[in-house]
Amino acid sequence: MKKLLTLASLLVLASLVLAACGGGGASTATDLLGAVNERGYILVSTDPNYEPQSFLNTEGKRPADTKCPADALTTAELQGFDIDVAHKIGDALGVETCFATPAWDIITAGNWADKWDVSVGSMTILPERQKVLDFSVPYYGTPAVVAVKADSTFTSLADLAGQALCAGTSTTYETWLNGGDLGPGIIIYNKAPEGVTSVPLETDQECAQSLTAGREDFAGYVTAVTVVDANIAAGLPVKQLGAAVYNEVLAAAFDRASTLDSTTLRAEVDKAITALHTDGTLSSLSTQWFSKDLTQGLIK
Repeated sequence: MKKLLTLASLLVLASLVLAACGGGGASTATDLLGAVNERGYILVSTDPNYEPQSFLNTEGKRPADTKCPADALTTAELQGFDIDVAHKIGDALGVETCFATPAWDIITAGNWADKWDVSVGSMTILPERQKVLDFSVPYYGTPAVVAVKADSTFTSLADLAGQALCAGTSTTYETWLNGGDLGPGIIIYNKAPEGVTSVPLETDQECAQSLTAGREDFAGYVTAVTVVDANIAAGLPVKQLGAAVYNEVLAAAFDRASTLDSTTLRAEVDKAITALHTDGTLSSLSTQWFSKDLTQGLIK
């Protein structure tokens, strides 16, 4: 028995030595790019309920040979513009793209605890967010609009004075409704209606779904024009009210509190996005998903 214990102890010690040398699977990466290359996949945070940017593919099947963690989604299980962009970024890095789906307010707050590597989720570059996040070069931009029920008697934004409007929590839409600072990178065309109040839900897509399901504590919702277009195309009884209220520029985001430095990964993502702009891939994807090119004129 003593000999068996001694042998077991030696085996444990040997395994620890191998692990310390990298032979037991311990990471030897010194930065986030190295970790991504080492494991063979990049873990991207995105919203599974933000059609047409990102949403579940009900017909998609998880590949048997995927490197994605069991609690992450694969590119086969999601679809949309952001999903395709993230997939292209992964291809440029030479790794598989996998997806985590945390709540939006958790993503924008930073301090991700290394649970995912990057956000490719239509995030607007804002001064407040830049305190905790680093951003890539922009990959597209969207006008923000207000939508109401199709049979509503509202005919202009002014008609919504004193009403409540829904917006995704911690989004620029909620900030606009509350009269907050959107920063110099956003062109504001119209201020929120006088006396308007905000009703936050986890995502602005939930606002559309709740409004058309009969919820009555808000008169409409604020979101990207692409979302409203998709809502209408999907048969939701809504309509856009008036013109765009502001225009936002969207980019990939990286956590400043990452344990491993993200500088080199951010540089490679910048390179990938720039190449996708140059070769027309982003324009083609935008036209495919939005029926318009929203990838031009992003920098003032």
